[in-house]
Amino acid sequence: MKKLKKRFIVPAVVFILSMCALIGLIYIVGKSQEQQNRTNAKLNAMTYAERIKGELMEGIGFTDTLKQVVISDDGNINGFYDVAANMMDTSIQSIQIAPNGVVTEIYPEEGNESGKIDLINDSDRGEISRYARDNDTVIVQGPFKLKQGGCGIAVRNPVYLEDENGQKSFWGFTIVILKVPDIFSASVEALSDFGYKYSLQKSAAPWDDSYEWVYGSKKELNNPVIYDFDVYGDKWRLEILPKSGFYNNRYLLYLFIGGVIIVLLLTGLTAALIFINENRKNFKRLAVTDALTGIYNRHGFDEQVEQYMRQNPQKHCVVAMLDIDDFKLVNDMYGHAAGDGALKKLAESMKQYFSKDVILGRNGGDEFSIFMPDCTIVEVKPFLKKFTEETRNFYCKGEAHTFTISLGFAEYPVLADNRSKLMRCADMALYEVKMRGKNGCMAYREGKHIKSRAKLGFAVKDIINNLPGAFIVYRADKENDEILLANSELLRLTGCKNMDELLAYTGKSFRNLIRPDEQESCQKSIWSQINGGHSNDYIFFHMRKADGTYISVLDHGRIVDSVHNGRVFYVMIIDLKSLQRHYGDCLELVEK
Repeated sequence: MKKLKKRFIVPAVVFILSMCALIGLIYIVGKSQEQQNRTNAKLNAMTYAERIKGELMEGIGFTDTLKQVVISDDGNINGFYDVAANMMDTSIQSIQIAPNGVVTEIYPEEGNESGKIDLINDSDRGEISRYARDNDTVIVQGPFKLKQGGCGIAVRNPVYLEDENGQKSFWGFTIVILKVPDIFSASVEALSDFGYKYSLQKSAAPWDDSYEWVYGSKKELNNPVIYDFDVYGDKWRLEILPKSGFYNNRYLLYLFIGGVIIVLLLTGLTAALIFINENRKNFKRLAVTDALTGIYNRHGFDEQVEQYMRQNPQKHCVVAMLDIDDFKLVNDMYGHAAGDGALKKLAESMKQYFSKDVILGRNGGDEFSIFMPDCTIVEVKPFLKKFTEETRNFYCKGEAHTFTISLGFAEYPVLADNRSKLMRCADMALYEVKMRGKNGCMAYREGKHIKSRAKLGFAVKDIINNLPGAFIVYRADKENDEILLANSELLRLTGCKNMDELLAYTGKSFRNLIRPDEQESCQKSIWSQINGGHSNDYIFFHMRKADGTYISVLDHGRIVDSVHNGRVFYVMIIDLKSLQRHYGDCLELVEK
């Protein structure tokens, strides 16, 4: 569960943190973009606002020219239409003069007749015209719709004449009606070409702080860059905004997609590294772990002990070696599955009995090792003796069978100065336990020569199957004479291919090998001999074969106490015909 959490939580944390970092990066990049774009927009707003101002000043300049003509003619303007015709421009709707504030002349007059009004007293134009007159300042009014179509703004320039005494008197206005947006079309078109939306505004009146819209691509812009400028006391404002906004959304989108790909790759790489690291640890653990018992194998055990001795060369420690008594017999009689069960049971008892700092290992087969750090033989001897005497069982076909162990141990650095010698000392102690009858615990005796021991003996299964006769083992129980073992010769004699066939046709019972009419008498004969104080029994009966036929056999049995199965009969079955065929002459001599 812990590994699963690590496998999923760590990549998830990496993903979340990476996404947070990516979002933070996009935010920073976006803000940087906005700041850069705003800076550029401010520069462009200033540049084009000044250009618009220049274009407006150029339009206002027409009124100044006309004003100078009026002043030079001492208020008399002759040839107005010729002068106005020479001044006309595509951005001018009309040129007017208004002596005493009343428009009297307009060029061109056609279509502009309604413009001849009293500016001073007009309801819409009077207040601002009087302001221009009284303050001797140029005023710009508008925008307003032109009858000819489009919009325009009116520029009124007050004219004052000075008499011989230096006294000034109001003469009237020189006026130019400028077309909107023609007067500043070059600037606004350039703004549009540069990718900006814009809005040009001016104050409603010189004394008013509110703004009215003059021209633009849009009346209201969201969070634009603003540049304010003055034109003869009038407040003007240019607002601009990039058409795509201050953020390059496409670039940010690509950045986000690329970032997500990198985050996913990073998350995947993290998960892969965790997986690889876990596998590496698993492989390392498997390389030093015994697959059957879950404790260290020989390599892992040796590695751990060597490491401890290198780090603690002066500390005393004890190594014990142990194995299962008659383990080959367990395998041969009950099968390897039962043998594996015994090995696992022993390893389990070791893990439960010894503390966490004790190193446990399986050398191979039924041989195990125990390394106990920071202790002496005297301290651990009663502890190991108690461990050796514990009752242990393995199971075969649901039945419990007891097994015992033998254990030998030795101390470092008293008896050996390295791991290899220490293990050999413990092995010699184990060998001595075996020689003394097994099922015991013994320390290596100081001064005894260290030499290798050879495990001498024969495989029980090989012996049984190669006996020159039929052999069978069954329980010595009147109620349950279960067949436990039969060799290959008995299988041949009964006509069975394997043990399963024998057990199938006998129902696992020895008595079913005997002809039915002889079963009771044979059982009585066997038990009368045993109960009479004999360990051997001798009977004659007809043995049933797998095909239903019978052969005459001699039965020589011996009752024994088995460690694993209690009381059992070991029985040799001899084919009577074979005996007569091979030993006929000898039998005749015996009779004589």
